Amino acid sequence: MALNWTMLTPNRSPVPLPDELTITTVDTGVELSLIVPDAPPSGDAVAGGSGGTKRLKSMGKIWLTDQRFIFTCDSKSSLDSLSVPLHSILSTRFEQPTFSGNYLAFNVKPSPGGGLTEGTRAEVRFKDRAMFEFVSLLEKTRERAIYMKRQAAEEAEEGLPTYTTPGQSSSVTFVAGVPVENPPGYDI
Repeated sequence: MALNWTMLTPNRSPVPLPDELTITTVDTGVELSLIVPDAPPSGDAVAGGSGGTKRLKSMGKIWLTDQRFIFTCDSKSSLDSLSVPLHSILSTRFEQPTFSGNYLAFNVKPSPGGGLTEGTRAEVRFKDRAMFEFVSLLEKTRERAIYMKRQAAEEAEEGLPTYTTPGQSSSVTFVAGVPVENPPGYDI
């Protein structure tokens, strides 16, 4: 099952979006657990076929780009791929449990038609490498993506103001049909 899917090449690497840059990849030993609350019923009893909470787990690879967090599985499993725009990662937590390995947990804002629901949570574990460096890189990249999205929204809203011809008043003089404002307190 592909959630918030991404297009893949024949060797199962993601097809980049326009102007997308790959920041880092983790090619081996990545375990992704996805908890999708209030999932609709499906025919697969293992993946929460009766509705309720769907729990998916898979081993695979991660790509972190300047726009997305992407996971693809190594072999056939219930979770084929996951693509999350960085601005849709609502919060991240670096968990350090006492009796198990460190992991990254993050909440996801679902994309319409992506197969996720509100309250979806992902957990990423690395089997053969340290996680702290990746978490730091993800958080910095996510902050930059959010900043760039806000800047683009502000630029789109700003635009140029609309100008209107002022109405007749004693402080406005028209020269050849063009209004010329006089300094305050002077009359012509």
